[in-house]
Amino acid sequence: MESQYDMYGHQQHEPGSNGTQAFAAPTRAGHFSGSTIMSADVDPQTASSPANDDYNFDGLRGTLKLHERLARYTSWQVGGPADRLYRPADLADLSNFLRQLPKDEPLLWVGLGSNLLIRDGGFRGTVIVTKGVLNEFERDGELEIVAGAGFSCAQLARRVAACNMTGGEFFCGIPGTVGGALAMNAGAYGVETWERVLQVRTIDRQGELHTRTPEEYAIGYRSVAGLDESQQHEWFISARLQFETDPDGGADKRITELLRRRADAQPLGERSCGSVFRNPPGRHAWQVVDSLGLRGTKIGGAQISEKHSNFIINAAEARAADIEAMISHIRNTAAMKLAIDLIPEVRVAGDELPAKGVDA
Repeated sequence: MESQYDMYGHQQHEPGSNGTQAFAAPTRAGHFSGSTIMSADVDPQTASSPANDDYNFDGLRGTLKLHERLARYTSWQVGGPADRLYRPADLADLSNFLRQLPKDEPLLWVGLGSNLLIRDGGFRGTVIVTKGVLNEFERDGELEIVAGAGFSCAQLARRVAACNMTGGEFFCGIPGTVGGALAMNAGAYGVETWERVLQVRTIDRQGELHTRTPEEYAIGYRSVAGLDESQQHEWFISARLQFETDPDGGADKRITELLRRRADAQPLGERSCGSVFRNPPGRHAWQVVDSLGLRGTKIGGAQISEKHSNFIINAAEARAADIEAMISHIRNTAAMKLAIDLIPEVRVAGDELPAKGVDA
């Protein structure tokens, strides 16, 4: 069965489900031209299958890593190795890379690595890192901004304010990149990303670019889906956003106040992904968790934050399995005791480790 991926390449399966995708292949070294090639040693306990490195890439200018551990690319700092990880030099290089991948290659796109849980067995496919690459920021006209998928939302808020515009302050509360915010319609302080979107650019598996409008997507609370089947194999690379004139020049001060409130309420110094669950109708997710008496609960190295109970923190060298077990525990308890379905904002990708004594 083919695995399903969202608009930013995150594999779609519920926490606690088996998201394993069969991808067995030869292991001899591939042939690469132009890019920097790096290979990491692989612990057999953190990889569920060998990578297929028998690919021929020509003219790459980015950095390709084999068997790269993904923990260093996620804010939870957990996750096994990827078969391949590619950081493109620029958009043209990314397009060239995508054209040369097999059409059925599983892809996972990573920005700042927040809101993403990589399982301990790693990712059998290719991870594309956009942080620091697709990071354009351009003022276009009086009140429009073009921002790349790899540009951080926190920086976007400040840069928009510096352009004497308002309406972008809420981005300071989104701990991710523009690409991730587009993919899930991220929001903060009562405002959502797609309320500001005029147009997006996407890239497909053939490296071709497309320009699309909001009318081409089904946009909801923390969800975005293309209306055409072809859009399932496209990923956001930039957005054209519209704001308003800031008449009193107070946007920067408002950002500072929002950040102060955020620091007071959230465990920003801890290893977390941000908010774990969507708010159910009429309530905040943290209120549900608190009403269940779960604040501070621990499973392995994962803990529900004492400061904000919609945060799960990596408190003591947690495994991804600990965090996923905590998500499932909270969901199951809420369903059983309150008949509330807490829907995760977190995207889960990759393979679970095989059980001890079981051949991978």
